[in-house]
Amino acid sequence: MMNRLLILSVLLSSVLFHGGDAGITSSFIRSEWPAVDIPLDHHVFKVPKGYNAPQQVHITQGDYDGKAVIVSWVTPDEPGSGKVHYGTVQGKYEFTAEGTYSNYTFYKYKSGFVHHCLVYGLEYDTKYYYKIESGESSREFWFVTPPHVHPDASYKFGIIGDMGQTFNSLSTLEHYMQSGAQAVLFLGDLSYADRYQYNDVGVRWDSWGRFVERSTAYQPWLWSAGNHEVDYMPYMGEVTPFKNYLQRYTTPYLASKSSNPLWYAVRRASAHIIVLSSYSPFVKYTPQWHWLSEELKRVDREKTPWLIVLMHVPLYNTNEAHYMEGESMRAAFEKWFVEHKVDVIFAGHVHAYERSYRISNVRYNVSSGDRFPVPDKSAPVYITVGDGGNQEGLAARFREPQPDYSAFREASYGHSTLEIKNRTHAIYHWNRNDDGKKVATDEFVLHNQYWGNNIRRRKLKKHYIKSIVADRIAN
Repeated sequence: MMNRLLILSVLLSSVLFHGGDAGITSSFIRSEWPAVDIPLDHHVFKVPKGYNAPQQVHITQGDYDGKAVIVSWVTPDEPGSGKVHYGTVQGKYEFTAEGTYSNYTFYKYKSGFVHHCLVYGLEYDTKYYYKIESGESSREFWFVTPPHVHPDASYKFGIIGDMGQTFNSLSTLEHYMQSGAQAVLFLGDLSYADRYQYNDVGVRWDSWGRFVERSTAYQPWLWSAGNHEVDYMPYMGEVTPFKNYLQRYTTPYLASKSSNPLWYAVRRASAHIIVLSSYSPFVKYTPQWHWLSEELKRVDREKTPWLIVLMHVPLYNTNEAHYMEGESMRAAFEKWFVEHKVDVIFAGHVHAYERSYRISNVRYNVSSGDRFPVPDKSAPVYITVGDGGNQEGLAARFREPQPDYSAFREASYGHSTLEIKNRTHAIYHWNRNDDGKKVATDEFVLHNQYWGNNIRRRKLKKHYIKSIVADRIAN
């Protein structure tokens, strides 16, 4: 299997293009379900049994290094207990953590009681069972902590963006759950509740929380915010950006010295993951700009060789939809991404799939330099996965001719996985939801930018040879 993928990576999916090597625009046209939301009385939105039973349960990483989770849930009628009981044996909960709760209004909608509870001091690579109670109603779930931070820790991430709550969304979610991935990197645009008005906005935030609970209660989803989280609706008197999102979906931003939950970083297994906010100020001297400058300095590729960046708006996009919307962030941050040899940048926003070669446009400075993106071995691969299934439908119009830097693009629903094998190689798949079947459509082997360096590779080879010799002598 590994040899087959290595051959594919060389013949089909090289991450570095050479002049004139334009990629593939897929001609596949799927017979998709209508891009309308699933009716509220459908079983995927079922309210749990019992008075005031906890619902919309989701977890995310709760610290910098993966030894904590934040458990979040909603009790609809009254606060109930804010405690999480947990342990390593099912039905035996040795430990208890207590969180906080709040509720809020949006227009005339009044939310349930939104709970957030930090569960910390966990052991790595361990399965934990947890229980949430509210009066006589209780629900039980489980999660598995990641391996300890180590350069050769293997781990499999799922990547989903622009999901919504249509039957196409359900197809994506169900196929993702068969992938064997251990955590989700979510690229923004969760519920699409802002497509509704008045009280229905809050109602559709609730329904989405119940919709994804089948996954989010059991493995961490690392959140980033998109334009559909802004919820700026002055005609309803609602002018506080991200109000619904920030009340419901929390992040471990303080652990990475961020001043805002919309941008933060975590380390998980062998990956250092940086989450940026496309809809918060990011130009020079702003808080997000200062924070990213410092966070990139904290990255230690000897411990976490894989440097991954998440954002909502893609910096490179050859679709007519949202064309060049990421240009201002590209101008602000691309030079840093190249200097620090970011491995891959995932974005959503465009409701299609696209992958680039390793390219940059840092030489252009308005008055001189190359005006077009050029091959750059130090640059990231840019991947757009904005095809989760929302009610706005697919972005089917790509710009022609296909630019040289675009390796593969297709307007279909789906999700991706990134399976890190060790410090040098990871296997990437984009899986198309082909009329109810999960189909792997784009795949390649991603070579690590830091350990791909020839000197480091030779150093690593010597280290492994010494380890083998030492083991043989010992035995």
